[in-house]
Amino acid sequence: MHIEESQLRDFILDSGLVSRADVTLAEKDHEKTGEGIGKILVNGGKLTEDDLRRMQAYILGIPFVDLKTEKIPFEVLSLVPEPIARNHNIIAFKKTDTALEVAMLDTEDLTAIDFIKKKVGLKILPRLTDGESMKSVLLQYQKSLKAEFGDLIAKDAVQLQSIPDAGDGEDVSEDDLKKLADDVPVVRIVDTLLKHAILQNASDIHIEPQEQELLVRYRIDGLLHDAMILPKNTAASITARIKVLSALKLDEKRLPQDGRFKIDMNGEKVSFRVSTLPTYYGEKTVMRLLRENVSNFTLEVLGFHGEGLERIHRALKSTTGMILTTGPTGSGKTTTLYTVLDILNTPDVNISTVEDPIEYQMKRINQTQVRSEIGLTFANGLRTLVRQDPDIIMVGEIRDNETASLAINASLTGHVVLSTLHTNSAAGAVPRLMDMKVEPFLIVSTINIIIGQRLVRKLSDQKEKYFLTKPELATLGKSANMDKILKALQEEKIVGKSDTWDKVPFWRPKKGAASEEGYSGRACIHEIMKVSPAIKEVILKDGTTDAIQKQAEAEGMLTMIEDGIFQAVQGSTTIEEVLRVASE
Repeated sequence: MHIEESQLRDFILDSGLVSRADVTLAEKDHEKTGEGIGKILVNGGKLTEDDLRRMQAYILGIPFVDLKTEKIPFEVLSLVPEPIARNHNIIAFKKTDTALEVAMLDTEDLTAIDFIKKKVGLKILPRLTDGESMKSVLLQYQKSLKAEFGDLIAKDAVQLQSIPDAGDGEDVSEDDLKKLADDVPVVRIVDTLLKHAILQNASDIHIEPQEQELLVRYRIDGLLHDAMILPKNTAASITARIKVLSALKLDEKRLPQDGRFKIDMNGEKVSFRVSTLPTYYGEKTVMRLLRENVSNFTLEVLGFHGEGLERIHRALKSTTGMILTTGPTGSGKTTTLYTVLDILNTPDVNISTVEDPIEYQMKRINQTQVRSEIGLTFANGLRTLVRQDPDIIMVGEIRDNETASLAINASLTGHVVLSTLHTNSAAGAVPRLMDMKVEPFLIVSTINIIIGQRLVRKLSDQKEKYFLTKPELATLGKSANMDKILKALQEEKIVGKSDTWDKVPFWRPKKGAASEEGYSGRACIHEIMKVSPAIKEVILKDGTTDAIQKQAEAEGMLTMIEDGIFQAVQGSTTIEEVLRVASE
């Protein structure tokens, strides 16, 4: 199934997709390097990989298949094991009694074809496909795997019901609970719940005893979803297993407990922060998933752009002062701070942190875990860090007057201090610090920049374009300055210089999208407030959230809703999602 270079060259020229001059240049490179003409044109951006594959398919007489919207039965899909499918970009999609059709990106991968032929004992019929089809079908492995996990849990739950004393656990001794926790069905159920959650990219697992059942829910992309329902009498043994993993007291059911444990799944280390709480129907367990190998984050990947991004980079050049991130729990504040730390983490600085919990482990950074039960609080940890000759300090959260005062003093004495605050907006951070008895003159002397943020659900690839009507734009204009957003879009060349709102497209989930609701993953929307001389004057004179917000907007700050609309135009999220999150 080899294609002659001359044959491919002629076909490319006939297609009209590439100019004769570009093909001639590619031929010269081919003679020098020996690399294929098609590959040279793809690398040079003259031809897409998918166009090249379609041409190769036509020349070879191999059908080209588009599988982007195809739902492949699991019994066919699983004929090619997922590791082989992922590593060799080959997937089974159609089976008859005598043959198996497989879609590939490279039909010359004879090793993969031979392996599958031996495994299934059928004639293999290779078909070419494109990269998007391959991605779409590889996702189906995960979904099918989840269904398989559900079946496995159901079987193990039935076995578990036959074990004595697996009821509500009130009268079960510690020794009996240990035996229950180590029983094979219990171990398998808990392992499966954890793997299932990792596969679904969940941020939290809720295990909630109800009157007649045990409800398991996952928080995915910020929203809770029912995952499965188990028999009520499995609750005690499942809770016991989680307590064993996280080194909690098995026989303590009347008081809340906190712990953590770590697992390694396919080379990915995931920590689970565990919290148990007594409720009317038994102990509720919540586990927060913290992926330790998080890397490759940049401010741009997190959604920062334009003037806001420039403000952050200017603040990072300062050798003193404070950078604050604000927002509710679970709004990505810590991830933003870690990304900033990664930028600041150079060999010539000493960086120390005090956190609760340590969410990501970072090289060359001294990270300290708060342990209130033995007196290691944020305040005590920060007091010690200042004596450790740091250049940059990160305080996981400013929770009280003492921590606020110490953080301000640390920034006054020649350190860069990064921290988080629970406020609804960037402007709201200033009154919050005043509530903690921090003097306004100290605030204006130390804070360089405040970042307010929220997480919104990202649109999946299955999306479609649409335009807002005039009444819809008018309604949106009540929540945001549409002229300011349009100017920002024009400055960053997202839309044309002369475009008006009636020509600016928005995006929404395509009907019948592959992902359940048309969303996959989350993105950040921000507001970045530089503490400018004018804002310093407002803080010293007035200091209210409204007055500070008004001045920040007058200086060109995009509010969170405005930044969300900006990102909705880019196709990252939807208007509805921005309004849902930013209006909370």
